[in-house]
Amino acid sequence: MTASSASALVRPNLWEAVIGQDRVLAQLGAAVRSPVHAYLFVGPEGSGKRAAARAFAADLLTDGLDEAGVDRGVHLAAIEAHPAMTVVERDGPAIDAEQARGVVRRASLAPPEGDRQVIVLVDFHLVREAAPILLKSIEEPAAGTVFIVLAEEVTPELVTIASRCLVVEFSAVPRAAIVDRLVGEGVEPAVAETAADGSGGSLDRARLLAHDPAAADRRELWYRAPERLDGSGSAACAIADELLGSIEGVLEPLSERQEAERVEFEARSEMIGGARRGDAKRLEARHNREQRRVRLDELRAGLATLVGRYRDELVDGGSAESFITAADAVQVLCDALPHNPRESLALEALLANLPRLR
Repeated sequence: MTASSASALVRPNLWEAVIGQDRVLAQLGAAVRSPVHAYLFVGPEGSGKRAAARAFAADLLTDGLDEAGVDRGVHLAAIEAHPAMTVVERDGPAIDAEQARGVVRRASLAPPEGDRQVIVLVDFHLVREAAPILLKSIEEPAAGTVFIVLAEEVTPELVTIASRCLVVEFSAVPRAAIVDRLVGEGVEPAVAETAADGSGGSLDRARLLAHDPAAADRRELWYRAPERLDGSGSAACAIADELLGSIEGVLEPLSERQEAERVEFEARSEMIGGARRGDAKRLEARHNREQRRVRLDELRAGLATLVGRYRDELVDGGSAESFITAADAVQVLCDALPHNPRESLALEALLANLPRLR
């Protein structure tokens, strides 16, 4: 990146994307000069783990460089395209053995530039059978190699690897921090508060809800769905179609955000003389996974709202048995969602077997 091209793009402060994690920021900021060989960032989706990984990697890879070097390094890390930054995302439902062996090969090599390289492993709670292959590399990487492992939880497969890492715990983003950030981004305070309430502590989800005018109507549709059940399969099918169709609305603001990210990626790539081969494809794959995840999150939120209708009925003197039956059935479906069932058939079956309200 030349001096003129560096000035064309203002250097971003990557840490600004991480909110509500003051203890984490202090911990990682103090670690830049003398990092350990491996970190495990563990916490719920939307808590800022990946953004923190980008910011921490940028600091590690630019430590001690001059202003021009820092500019270049931060811009590259911002789009996960730094030559010494490798981001590994699962191709399927889990990180597989082939990907794991690729990580081992990369970790055994010297940094492609500078004295450090950072290897970021995403969704590592889904590592499964690949964990033993990676253990030795994470435990004793080549000099200058720092692993950053991202996981939502420490699964049984991850316990041994976690013991070799410095664990950095992320919490769900506090509601007040989400509201403050949304308002700072121009969202009306009332809308920001409603979005924060439905975000589950995820800033990403809160942003989508804040820019989705149909969010309140969608919640009402799910809440009123039990009132329309009459025990017939036709009613269950019609309601399921409506509910699933309403989810498409939340994908619109996501698509807009992803398009803006693609534009930024292309602009930064042009400024730095082109991204690495495959970076654009990896960005597209990540966007596809994000869309799938947002869809599942919205489906889970709708199902929670549906159970809330039975809970309110119970508070008003309704049947405890009906509430328990509905809650158990919804939990079974939620547990099945990560395994990619036919959503329409699964939802139809659920609705057909839910108790009727008074």
